[in-house]
Amino acid sequence: MSGVALLGPEDFAAETRVSRETMDRLDSYARLLVAWSTRINLVGRTTLDDLWRRHFLDSAQLLPMIPEGARSLVDLGSGAGFPGLVLSILGVPGVELIEADSRKAAFLREAARVAGASAIVRGCRIEAVAAQEVDVLTARGCAPLDRLLALGKGFIGPGTTCLFLKGARAEEELTTAGKAWTMAVSRYPSRADPGGCILLLQQVAPREPCRK
Repeated sequence: MSGVALLGPEDFAAETRVSRETMDRLDSYARLLVAWSTRINLVGRTTLDDLWRRHFLDSAQLLPMIPEGARSLVDLGSGAGFPGLVLSILGVPGVELIEADSRKAAFLREAARVAGASAIVRGCRIEAVAAQEVDVLTARGCAPLDRLLALGKGFIGPGTTCLFLKGARAEEELTTAGKAWTMAVSRYPSRADPGGCILLLQQVAPREPCRK
């Protein structure tokens, strides 16, 4: 992002006020990510120079939006672990990371190990995971919103909060998704991406078919 100063680990710590122990765990994750990125495409190569803003702060900004008392979180299409693995390291309980790419799933397992995270990695397609209503559903860059809700419908119940990191086309995606889904929508500007936003969705349900 041109014109935006790079964010280092010290800046991230000051921005998020995480403990030194948590920073050490996140730093172990970050170092592993850089090392593995020489072999497989985990994140965009151009984002590695601003890793702490583009990926870690982008994920950590969801923490205050996790409902109090949440005990289960499913992260769809986890990729390199953003935002799900970061949230697990930050203390969110019951995190499950779903990633179909076997190499990325292997990375997630190793990253969770080195960071001491309790997250469970599901190395399979989203559709292969047994349906279960969860407290929180997260995703970043997995699919457009209408497709994302279709993929995640087995995890969405009346009390589920969906937290999706979206880019400049968020409003367009909401319009499209609104044709098939009803939902209460809250929008928040991203602290990591000037062009991005966070969609907080509640009371998500399929629309009833029109009766003639």
